[in-house]
Amino acid sequence: MSEKKPKLSTFTLDDASYETVLTRKFQRRQAWIPPEPDKLRAHIPGTILKVHTSPGKTVKRGEALLVLEAMKMANDMASPRDGTVKAVHVKEGDVVPKGQVLVELKLK
Repeated sequence: MSEKKPKLSTFTLDDASYETVLTRKFQRRQAWIPPEPDKLRAHIPGTILKVHTSPGKTVKRGEALLVLEAMKMANDMASPRDGTVKAVHVKEGDVVPKGQVLVELKLK
């Protein structure tokens, strides 16, 4: 009887390499996307209720930029940093999926 050997993969962590068997779940995971501090993205799918900003407006960290309604809750989407609004990609009434860019900022 022949045994099927699992396929080993090289996994590198902190400059050390390991030979291991990767689970199917791990192999199908979404790739990590580096954060983009100049973009405000929808953290959940929903509907844009109100837009409080426009291109060219100077905003402070924590200032409300828009309101996203999701699961019957209104979520104030705030500026993550001080900067100037470069572009607003949504308007009131738009339905947005998770991850969609809502506002782009030019950071100070």
